Amino acid sequence: MRTLSRLGVAVRVGIGPSITVAATVSAQIAQLGGVLVVDSGQAAHWLAPLHGIGPRQADTLRDYGIHTVGLLAAVHPATVQRLLGGRAGRLAADRARGIDPRPVIPRTLPTAATVRCAFDRHVLDGAAVRAALLDLVVQLGLLLRRRGQAARALTLTLKFAGSGSWEKTRCLQEPSARDEDLRVLAQLMDAAGLQRGRLTAIALKGDDLVSADQVALQISLDDAREAGLVAEATADRIRDKFGAGVIGQPSSAAHPAPTSTADAVLPALLDPPGPLNYRWEAPATA
Repeated sequence: MRTLSRLGVAVRVGIGPSITVAATVSAQIAQLGGVLVVDSGQAAHWLAPLHGIGPRQADTLRDYGIHTVGLLAAVHPATVQRLLGGRAGRLAADRARGIDPRPVIPRTLPTAATVRCAFDRHVLDGAAVRAALLDLVVQLGLLLRRRGQAARALTLTLKFAGSGSWEKTRCLQEPSARDEDLRVLAQLMDAAGLQRGRLTAIALKGDDLVSADQVALQISLDDAREAGLVAEATADRIRDKFGAGVIGQPSSAAHPAPTSTADAVLPALLDPPGPLNYRWEAPATA
């Protein structure tokens, strides 16, 4: 329900004693999503209407009077192979008898993560580009923290008008998924020496990812950093509950209006003087 309400994506989860049963169960859940469980004692009854058999194969089996999985399981495997073909018939005969040796193995997390931003028009290096880059830093940090990973290196890619590109990688002092540590990308942007280069897109990639459990956690005596980490963790919980758009920049009432966009964005984000300052906006539905 959370996924459907926040992202508009219906999640259908089927649970069963084997992959075959779980897959057929998930396919029978309504489009709005949900969870359906079939235990081992109900598997044969669930598969009875030929769930898990393709429509063409089901039509072929029905032509020979095989209209349930129970009847299919009673037919000799060699006969099923002659009806459906060698490999398809062997699989159908095995699955009808509950033979499914495939193990359920969790997928390993990728070793890299990339976030991108494309501009509606050609832009020059300036406040808009720096703000977009820092937004990518926040997106990448949030993605890594949700995965429980940390990056050992960062790669910045700039796309220019005319299909040109520029790329540079920088290693971090230690693996991290913290926004404050990932802001070293501001220095990579300066290394590009853009001058009048017209940008069309930028991409930020975290390379050589490791599990967050492998990152050493040291006690820090830096009060500003510790406060920033606390604020970051709080902001992550707010995003997880209400969505990423509820956190914005500090309120203009608490801070004097800047003289320019660059004055508003660059000093506060590229070189924050103290703990991160977040402003929480209640969702429209609240």
